[in-house]
Amino acid sequence: MKITAIRFAKLEVPLITPFKTAMRTVQNITDLVVIIETDKGILGYGAAPATPVITGDTHGSIAYAIQHVIAPHIIGMDVENLNSICHKIQHAIVGNSSAKAALEIAVYDLWAKRFDAPLYKMLGGGMPELTTDVTISVDNIDKMLTDSNLAIEQGFEILKVKIGTDIEKDIERVHSIYQNVAKRAIIRLDVNQGWTAKQTVYAIQKLENLGVELELIEQPVKSKDIDGLRYISERITTPVMADESAFSPQQVLELIRTGAADIINIKLMKCAGLSQAIKIADLAELHDIPCMIGCMLEGSVSVAAAAHLAAAKASSISLIDLDGPALGQFDPVVGGVNFDLSNIKLSQGAGLGIETINNLQELTWPF
Repeated sequence: MKITAIRFAKLEVPLITPFKTAMRTVQNITDLVVIIETDKGILGYGAAPATPVITGDTHGSIAYAIQHVIAPHIIGMDVENLNSICHKIQHAIVGNSSAKAALEIAVYDLWAKRFDAPLYKMLGGGMPELTTDVTISVDNIDKMLTDSNLAIEQGFEILKVKIGTDIEKDIERVHSIYQNVAKRAIIRLDVNQGWTAKQTVYAIQKLENLGVELELIEQPVKSKDIDGLRYISERITTPVMADESAFSPQQVLELIRTGAADIINIKLMKCAGLSQAIKIADLAELHDIPCMIGCMLEGSVSVAAAAHLAAAKASSISLIDLDGPALGQFDPVVGGVNFDLSNIKLSQGAGLGIETINNLQELTWPF
């Protein structure tokens, strides 16, 4: 089964409530869908969001990198040659992690379809059901408490609380939420690079002294501040997770070597696809470092790939943060992974299991 062409489409899903972090506010899930055509008439699906403040990628840059730089290297290749295709994708261009991720997802989808098996089974097997946390966007305290209570009523047992806008207000937010949900849900704290190292130590030590128990604190400092992460890790009890500081296997190795982080957050859009995510998961497992599988604000095409990976790599990926599709007003994907609030169930269909995608807007470059 050979790759014959690559085309693009846009997929937009309104959010139930705006997604707010220390870095951005988003109203819709908007993905660029990458569709690989083959000589057998079988399609492979991948997708990527535009995250210029995180990865530097826009939909325009993603499409250009794929169509004009990467595609000429892989058109005509047989999907059975997975490793060779991924090598060409990774080395055709520097950076452009989201473009590489979207394309690799589609390639892995086709590879598993070639052998008529779900992707997670091709990656090693595992349990086809996962439980995710849910994001509580940064807002005023009353709104965050309301959102937390609603999430718990819907069956979520783990809350990923976004903060990082104002240190004293953040402490008050977290303390109030903890007092409200302590016996009903676990709290993960995500600062999205909003604090300094000293602010983080001050805030977390204050919260710890108030009796607040957090499962982890995610990326409190700027992505390049590895010394800051290590400074924090040495001074607080709460585990520190690296997100924006952990794009590549090389960066993860440096985090492990320096003891700067206790947990690694793997995201396909950061690390440039499944091939690199597998390397990170295996590297972390060798050093007994747990991983989270996360996502940007993405729809169920790309998040499905992350879910398949998590199922197959459960020995190293023990934390799940794949709530993106559950935040949308609807899921346009038919077949594929079923995202039912906190419950994620993998399809037994071949590849990602996607049968069709509704509401796709076909795109022609330039767009």
